[in-house]
Amino acid sequence: MRIQVFVIAGGIALLSGCQSFNQTTRDATEQAQPLVQQAALVPPTIEKAPIEEAIELTDVWQRIRLGLSLPVPDQKLVNQYRDWYIKHPQHLERVSQRAEPFLYLIVEEIEKRDLPIELALLPIVESAFDPFAYSHGAASGLWQFTAPMAKHFGLEMNWWYDGRRDVPAATVAALDMLEYLYKKTHGNWLYATAAYNTGEGRVLNAVKRNKRQGKATDFWSLDLPRETERYVPQMLALAEVIKNADKYGIKLMPIKNQPQIQVVDIGGQIDLALAAGMACMTTSELHKLNPGYNQWATAPDGPHKLVLPVDKAKAFNLALAETNPDERLNWERYQIKSGDSLGVIAKRYHTTVPALRAVNDIKGNTIVIGKHLLIPVAAKSPEQYAYSANQRLLAKQKGKSGNKVSYTVQAGDSFWKIAKAHKVSVSQLTSWNNMAPKDGLRIGKKLTIWTGGKQKNASITRTVNYTVRNGDSLARIASKFKVSVNDLVRWNALEKSKYIQPGQKLKLFVDMSKVRA
Repeated sequence: MRIQVFVIAGGIALLSGCQSFNQTTRDATEQAQPLVQQAALVPPTIEKAPIEEAIELTDVWQRIRLGLSLPVPDQKLVNQYRDWYIKHPQHLERVSQRAEPFLYLIVEEIEKRDLPIELALLPIVESAFDPFAYSHGAASGLWQFTAPMAKHFGLEMNWWYDGRRDVPAATVAALDMLEYLYKKTHGNWLYATAAYNTGEGRVLNAVKRNKRQGKATDFWSLDLPRETERYVPQMLALAEVIKNADKYGIKLMPIKNQPQIQVVDIGGQIDLALAAGMACMTTSELHKLNPGYNQWATAPDGPHKLVLPVDKAKAFNLALAETNPDERLNWERYQIKSGDSLGVIAKRYHTTVPALRAVNDIKGNTIVIGKHLLIPVAAKSPEQYAYSANQRLLAKQKGKSGNKVSYTVQAGDSFWKIAKAHKVSVSQLTSWNNMAPKDGLRIGKKLTIWTGGKQKNASITRTVNYTVRNGDSLARIASKFKVSVNDLVRWNALEKSKYIQPGQKLKLFVDMSKVRA
């Protein structure tokens, strides 16, 4: 175990032996009574070595507190966010619970690179430490990467795997991006953090604009998007609250200052249920630590890695070594029949056409009646993989009323066009399919739509930017715009506690026909 030790040194200068030396001199003078008085002797000043007190850090939060170094200015937004966190201590309590498996890893990576420890707080701002978080802006994971930026910084995304939700991989990519932005913004961490939210172009252009106008160019003087103007203050407010948690009455669940997880190289594809059994865990417990895997198994082409609790890794490695590689997946030998296609077979077996091609070394879409295909199949029923992409989507759709319709996206389609044709709102359509209004639509993609609801007018969806006022609540705002509280939470990537504060900006996708009714 790595023991983190901080040394607090205090140099204390003492006039050693002064009192006893002077007393001896006085006594001798009184006894001898010399005729010639000698010059007074000045005792030497002896400096003792600094007293060092070693503090063993047992809590990662304590380690973060001692490392915080960015100045926290007396700014209105910083103070507003600080006060909000103080008034809602349960938010950080929940965040601390979610952060437990991953925070040590993040802090280690940050310190290894000699970056500001404040960056470890960005996943709180971004996702409240929920690796399954998905925003209306199509950002995903703990660090809320969009697809283009994820690809740019080396994260893979496919049907099997989404590196944005792979916490170790996404942490490396996020810190790579922040280091890049720090250099691009000329060594200014507030600029770099703002650029992480909105892009370096906007930040650098805002600086140039202020220079041309003879204005100050510090972060607080820049004209940036409203979300970005609140992003940096949130991080600094968190730093202030966490640094002074005891003062503000904030109780953060202690997180051991030692590795909580271990990344294990498994060498090939494996069924998550089988892997969970090897590690003496439930499938859901394992999948929570490996949210990057979209399906019931790891990706066929990699990464071939699993995140495991430290205390489970040894038993898992032993069990894995004793398992034949061919037994890591369940296989079914399927004979191709008349009317079959790769698409039909893939749908039947909850897999994809590319996966079938890869396993069976098929190029193109041609298959021959009577020939056989090897098909990887899940060891358990789909419901046992509760955190797979499909099961999470089904959980979101559960309890919907009306007639369920499956719609295949065609050339020229848009969310607005599809929603209008089925007399539903864009917000409903995207919500049912775990998508965001800004997401692209791929021809051939299947969408789930519930029809049959009574609507007097065709839906006309508008994007509304709403500023929270004193006395507002999510329920009140939802009622005003005829939307659901759950939609508000999802559109704005809010924490499930659903707390909002005056001045906060919310984005709504409003069906104007409902508002006018």
